[in-house]
Amino acid sequence: MRTLIVVCLLLWPVAALAQSKTVLPSDLRLWVEVDERAHTPLANEMVLITIRGIYRRHITREMLVQPDFEGFNWTQLGNDVWRDERLDGEQVKTFSRRMAVYPQVAGTLTIGAFRHRLTLTDERDAWFEHEVASEPVTIEAAPVPGDPDWWFPVTSLRVSDQWSNAPDQLTPGEGVLRVIRIEAIGVTPEMIPPMPALKSPSAMIFPHPDKRFVELSPQGPQSFAFWRWTIRPGNDISAIVEPLSFDYYDTVNRVSRTVTISPQRVAYGSVAPDQPFDSAPPEAVEQATLPGWPVALLAGGICLSGVAFGLTGRRVSVLPALRRFPLIDPLARQMKQAARLQNLSQLRRTAVTLLVRDGPSEHRRRLLSQLDGAVFGPGATPGSLNEFARLFLRRS
Repeated sequence: MRTLIVVCLLLWPVAALAQSKTVLPSDLRLWVEVDERAHTPLANEMVLITIRGIYRRHITREMLVQPDFEGFNWTQLGNDVWRDERLDGEQVKTFSRRMAVYPQVAGTLTIGAFRHRLTLTDERDAWFEHEVASEPVTIEAAPVPGDPDWWFPVTSLRVSDQWSNAPDQLTPGEGVLRVIRIEAIGVTPEMIPPMPALKSPSAMIFPHPDKRFVELSPQGPQSFAFWRWTIRPGNDISAIVEPLSFDYYDTVNRVSRTVTISPQRVAYGSVAPDQPFDSAPPEAVEQATLPGWPVALLAGGICLSGVAFGLTGRRVSVLPALRRFPLIDPLARQMKQAARLQNLSQLRRTAVTLLVRDGPSEHRRRLLSQLDGAVFGPGATPGSLNEFARLFLRRS
């Protein structure tokens, strides 16, 4: 019992000192670590830093105040991490914050002091404020090589080209959604190049706003961008979408690279690839031979019999060719009904079907192109669908 009392008396001054209002330099320590690199970073290239702290005092409240980061862009990589650890046999509390900084210009740049504002307790368990600061650190940045159109330095890059369905197997009038997905490590979303203009000699291309977001990791920000377009072959059955390309800088291998996305054919799959949209299917051409007089006399007799049969008042089947007249053509009636009901998709499908069935018509192609521009063009609205149907059904 006496030994226990002696030990308590010996340890009491240490415990009191640990919670006294006197703060020793060894009680609290804060510093900044810059990840080692084999090469000098270039301007706007990611540099990883860690703010670390070791605390041998009880902390009631805390707030880390960052410097102004003059000459840098920066992003924090996740939440602060607090741990209870044992250091040289002593129980301590550790702190860390992971950040990515981007020097905006070449030269020697300085990251100012971080200040940790702490609320500690004294020997009477009363609270008091205390601040510990880190030393400033300097970073050397080299100039960007060459004069790139868009400087895009990444640690890792993955690009994929995705289509909502097979682009060369579309049904007439159908469009396809193209999405180019970019995944880049080491950059923030706004550092990814802007969405390029997708071009084609004959396809109709309607761009959508690109989408971007970021996921944070200790290795740096992982940014994503999605470039999106809706594409249709227009009034032809087949169109070629031109290739895309953009440059980036590989910060691991220290070399500039180019990403090239191949050209793509977009086509209606129900028609042969090389056949024009407004052409009739090719037919075999054979040498014609005029029939002799017996066949001509037989044909005349059949014709007269048909006329006599019609005069009797009996019903005669309508020839398929008569269905091409608007009054009795089922497709014409279907188009008028779609226009009357303001069913735009049904109206366009019927128009395409009529154009395929009846063969080439510059008048109809122009009307269909005007309708597509009014529907899919930015900020435009289609006009009167009844007027479109009337003009489309009128023979040019």
